[in-house]
Amino acid sequence: MISCNYSEKHKNYPKIMFKKEKASMELIHTTETWGNKKYFSDDRKENLFSVRITAVTPDDGGMYLCGVWIDRHSYSYCIINTVYLHIINKLNVYKVSSYSGGGLMIKCEHPQYKTKPKYICKESDGCSERKNPGVQDEWMENGDVSLYDDTRAGVLMVFFRELKAADAGTYRCGVKESDYTESFTELQLSVKHDAKYPNSMTESVYLGEEVNISCQIPEEHKVHFCKEDNNHICQNISSSKVTEMSGSSERNEERVVTVSISNVSVRDAGVYWCGAETRDTYLSFISLTTKIQLNLIMPPVVRREGESAEIFCPYDSIYKSKPKSLCKGKCSTRDRNPLSETVREEKETKTDRLTLKDDVTASVFTGSITALTAEDAGKYWCAVTLETELNYLHTHLMVIMNEELNLTKYERDDVSIQCKHQDEDQKSFCKAHEASMCVKDGVSLETIRDDRFSFSDEASAGVFTVNITDLREEDSGIYWCGDHVITEVHLNIKRDFSMIIIISVCVILLLIAGFTLTVCKLRHERQGDAHSQSPTIPSDGLLYAAVSFQKHPEESLSEATVRFSKNEIHSDYTTISHRVRLN
Repeated sequence: MISCNYSEKHKNYPKIMFKKEKASMELIHTTETWGNKKYFSDDRKENLFSVRITAVTPDDGGMYLCGVWIDRHSYSYCIINTVYLHIINKLNVYKVSSYSGGGLMIKCEHPQYKTKPKYICKESDGCSERKNPGVQDEWMENGDVSLYDDTRAGVLMVFFRELKAADAGTYRCGVKESDYTESFTELQLSVKHDAKYPNSMTESVYLGEEVNISCQIPEEHKVHFCKEDNNHICQNISSSKVTEMSGSSERNEERVVTVSISNVSVRDAGVYWCGAETRDTYLSFISLTTKIQLNLIMPPVVRREGESAEIFCPYDSIYKSKPKSLCKGKCSTRDRNPLSETVREEKETKTDRLTLKDDVTASVFTGSITALTAEDAGKYWCAVTLETELNYLHTHLMVIMNEELNLTKYERDDVSIQCKHQDEDQKSFCKAHEASMCVKDGVSLETIRDDRFSFSDEASAGVFTVNITDLREEDSGIYWCGDHVITEVHLNIKRDFSMIIIISVCVILLLIAGFTLTVCKLRHERQGDAHSQSPTIPSDGLLYAAVSFQKHPEESLSEATVRFSKNEIHSDYTTISHRVRLN
């Protein structure tokens, strides 16, 4: 309905309406004519005449002019009002949901209007504030969202980096087809709160290796995996490096999907998002629920106190003209500790003991530290300065103190070892031939897992104590004690021979006692046998004796023999001599 007011003096004049086209005026209706779609009425009581248009199409939009005929013969008329008719076409209605704190990517599709400007607005404020990129084919920030008008696909992409409860509501995602016509898709956005979303994790991987990242998404949705660019927009990544592996499902509600990135390079470091994608005719949206910080690791640098150390920082060649710096500690926080001024390509900066040099040909900048002390030990980040500072790679500098600890104990003894530490999360106690062997995945020293080992911490004193009970010979060896500042501990476990001697003496005495008792027993048994055989011989039967005496006086009786015999048993007795004197 298009209505126009007129003054009292024009009440009796015929009324007319024109539609302004590009270079002409089209007569629409007068009070005396009407068309198939347009109905004309004149309310002279209210001094208002109207045109009602039915079955409105986008072609009906435009600028309409209301007037009165002054002289029909001369085609003189007076324009009394101008009315702008905007035609707005609602294509569809979608319900979109995501989680507070997570990311949300919305793609509104208008393929028939690829080059036409597109927008998004919130109906709660009457769509008075329309957000649009301002330029096409380029990401632009507009308030709390980022927008991209893709003229190749006819798609408007809207990215909410961190959803808030205030973002919930009804939106229009539309395209301006002409000055007076537009189409939009209605979005009913709900923001849910769930303790398990968004999930945040950190993965670390060595350069050139492969990393697997797992995320949980609803069973019926397609997985979406993207990486934040320098403007914190989550962009699709190359499918040649990413492989979606088979997922597992529980109760047909959610499934775990594993994404594998192969041959990791410095370009792969950064923030990734994993989420669920929903697609329809005019709209697709991606609810990003899992945030992954992927850090690259260089092998640890292990040096002794007083030596020099070099920290190598490879970077993506696209950053060769950007300033770089080396940072120690928690570099992503406000209390970051930059070691020197930034270094630019093919230049060198020096401080007292630190030198930074950038080699753009090799895409590596190097930090060299001389005369190492305990204060130099720690976690180091390689940083490239963009609009914000990007910390993409880290390594550990471990300094072995020159003062060693040598301990000698006996088996079954207990021992307590004090270790210094600066990092509450890094303290450890490790057994290995070299300190570098104690680094697990380049992140931290491995702590020994044994029930005989216990740890007590004195944080205020900057030390922790390792207690080892029931020492064994295999506990001997070299231990590395501390965090990034390492003390070399030599533990020697000896066998206690005093106990062996005592046990050996006891065994010998027992053997002697046993031998003595056995001898005594044997003697006692032999004496008992002798007493039982003299003067009589116990017989099992009859024994016969043959006695012969020599009667010749010249023969001696000493050769007389007495023999007892029974079967094959013989007993010979000493001869009996008896001399006879003749008177």
